[in-house]
Amino acid sequence: MNTSRREWLKQSSFAAFGLGLSLRSMGNEEGLLRNFGKDQGLINLGSNENPYGISPLAKQAIIDQISESNRYQFNVNAVKDFKTKLGTYLGVAPENLLVTAGSIEGLTLLGRYFTNGNIVTATPTYATLPATAKRMGVEVKEIPLTNEKVHDLGGMLSAINSNTQLVMVVNPANPTATMIKPPEVKSFCEEASKKTTVLVDEAYIDFLDAPDNESMVGLVNKNQNILVIRTFSKIHGMAGLRIGYIVGHPTLIKKLEEKYFNLSHFQLSNLSMAAALASLQDEGHRENCKQKNAAARKFAYDQIKKLNYRCYPSYTNFIFFHLGNYSGDFSQYMLKQNIILRSNDYPDGKWCRVSVGTMEEMQKFIPILKATLSN
Repeated sequence: MNTSRREWLKQSSFAAFGLGLSLRSMGNEEGLLRNFGKDQGLINLGSNENPYGISPLAKQAIIDQISESNRYQFNVNAVKDFKTKLGTYLGVAPENLLVTAGSIEGLTLLGRYFTNGNIVTATPTYATLPATAKRMGVEVKEIPLTNEKVHDLGGMLSAINSNTQLVMVVNPANPTATMIKPPEVKSFCEEASKKTTVLVDEAYIDFLDAPDNESMVGLVNKNQNILVIRTFSKIHGMAGLRIGYIVGHPTLIKKLEEKYFNLSHFQLSNLSMAAALASLQDEGHRENCKQKNAAARKFAYDQIKKLNYRCYPSYTNFIFFHLGNYSGDFSQYMLKQNIILRSNDYPDGKWCRVSVGTMEEMQKFIPILKATLSN
């Protein structure tokens, strides 16, 4: 019976992908469910989630607030000052903040707001905002990454013209896991913001070590054209709780709030907000997750390099590597081996993005990868 159930599960899963769904989108804009079959040995290395879960303090905060689930946020003492408490942690005022149900909602709403001209991004990059802009009929000027798979900041700066409404930098980058040093990002922000609004997506900044983990949040109070977007989905492990935020100058934040963000904070639950505030206080949990991620990432990276595949150092919780002469659909093939990951075709060939799971998961992944690529 167990064998039959396992086969049924896999066949059902594959049937779902046959309905026009694909594992190729690096950002999962199509909203695929990727945790099916976990009890049958399916390993999810496709979503860049934190496999170690949320902070114990966050769990307790959820338990403590469950009895208040019948109340709106403004009626719950523990979270009614959420922006004030988050702002204190970040060193900004509540007026600097917009809160959204994960950074994806923030990126989507920004894509809808900046529609009166073109948008400049890197390519490949995290696709939520540029994809939204394209659907709105906006021209997106996509500047290829450098040979080292980092943002071509000079090229992006040159692409800005009088019609540019927004330029977006994702640092550390997704899907490539590369990083630009803070002084370079800061210089770019200061120069580009003279001409247009600059958005820096810092979803993975917490995986960086000092001094590379310097946020651009410190620029927003003196510059009305700089925005920073961050999330609790990654190092905080709260992907399923959906909470993110945008930081900017109060003048720009007010404009955004008046148009598309006026009710974005109401999309969050009391439980999510309470958990987020508690998680901010648990630096030990975040550091533990970061160290475990670094160890599993180094193991997987070293093994991939031994296979002689082009792989750039990762500064995140995923690894991006070239698939050489592999000719098939790598994601679909790996799914048959009980591994969920991402792959895509780019002008310079096929690439794979694999999330860093636990050490045990990566130790299971590597032999399967070796066998697959040697066929």
